[in-house]
Amino acid sequence: MLMALPVSAQQKVSLCPAAATGAYTLDKKLYADKVHGFWLGLSIANWTGLVTEMDKIGGDGPAGQFYTRKDWQKKDQPSIWGQGIPSNLSDTIDWVVADKDEVWGSDDDSDIEYIYLKLMHDSKKPLLSAEQIRDGWLAHIYKDSETPFKTAEGKPENFLWVSNQHAFDLMQQNILPPFTGMPANNPHYDMIDAQLTTELFGILAPFRADIASKLAYLPIRTTAYAEAADIANFYVVMHALSAAVDPTKAVQPQLLRIAQQARAELPSNQYPAKMFDYVWSLHQSGMPWEEARDKLYQRYQLEAKDGYEITGKKLYCNGCFAAGINFAASLVSLFYGEGDMQETIKIAVLAGWDSDNPAATWGGLYGFILGKTGVEQAFGRSFSDKFNIHRTRKGFANNGIDNFDQMALMATAIVDQVVAQHMPAITAVKTAADAECWHIPAFVAPAVSPL
Repeated sequence: MLMALPVSAQQKVSLCPAAATGAYTLDKKLYADKVHGFWLGLSIANWTGLVTEMDKIGGDGPAGQFYTRKDWQKKDQPSIWGQGIPSNLSDTIDWVVADKDEVWGSDDDSDIEYIYLKLMHDSKKPLLSAEQIRDGWLAHIYKDSETPFKTAEGKPENFLWVSNQHAFDLMQQNILPPFTGMPANNPHYDMIDAQLTTELFGILAPFRADIASKLAYLPIRTTAYAEAADIANFYVVMHALSAAVDPTKAVQPQLLRIAQQARAELPSNQYPAKMFDYVWSLHQSGMPWEEARDKLYQRYQLEAKDGYEITGKKLYCNGCFAAGINFAASLVSLFYGEGDMQETIKIAVLAGWDSDNPAATWGGLYGFILGKTGVEQAFGRSFSDKFNIHRTRKGFANNGIDNFDQMALMATAIVDQVVAQHMPAITAVKTAADAECWHIPAFVAPAVSPL
């Protein structure tokens, strides 16, 4: 398994001066390679996860017979909506990738984040307003009445579902975030949607989870509320803290450390924190990941433990799109992946429920940690760097064709703005080397006076 990369595998050794006490330094070119890796890893995992999306959700019938590690590279089985037909992406459960002469297509795990990337870059204001979010969604997402896309049944397709779709409908009525994600307006506020659209904010505030959470606060609440919003923020925090993970050292201990730091952001009396602690205990026990996954199904989908009450709502597919059960499943893949990118994605793909989403989350995280070069080494091959946002969205230059290097340059420009606008204690540029580096002050918790 890939535990650490040799130094020679890194695209570029940082030439930044050593960080002062209480600060971090980050080479801008090295960061750009990491962002390329983020989009590449996300795309690999997203498209591979789509093969098994909603194949296994528990309950009666074939959907209740969960996959195991033995099903990797075996025949794909139909999803709950597949009408008995397996995925058209792959006959088997295996990697789905874009070769050098192909183009990655956008999906709901990447397209809203791309919209946010462009909005922040073009406005030079990383802290997006409610009006900017609404205007960006309305400009780049098709209404059902105008979309050129159709489902297999011939119905209009705009690649929005559940809470994202409801929020979009509300925006057309001039209702702004965060009201678009509140339970009084959006009955799907506790679904997975915010996770898909906001991990990006973590990599735009490297090392600084506090600032990443600030940038992501309103985008998260565009579609989520309460525990679902906390879960989305957990992933944002993980991505911000991952800037400090050194891929030349054992990755797993570092990942578990930042996962515990992100866990500290979850209210301990609510179900996300209790899910984290439960999955952590299962992993520590040494049981196989399949057994841990089965215990999650029993505990949360059947017994409604730890305050997780989705089953009582009698939702379609027992809330298989919900933030909670997919959060628990994602932790199984993170912990049991043991610091290996491929193994982590495989477990996410096989674990069940909305499998493309946890897979894409961890694919992007590993991609950011390893960078483009590290992802290529992990898979022993090269991939396409082209990206078609117009597969699902509209209104972008070059007929929607972009590439990961240009997307990384946009991210670099955004971090310049984040540093300038949200890190006033930044060290002044003194040398030519400094100009190629960010000096990022570490977070200092505000002093709290006793009552």
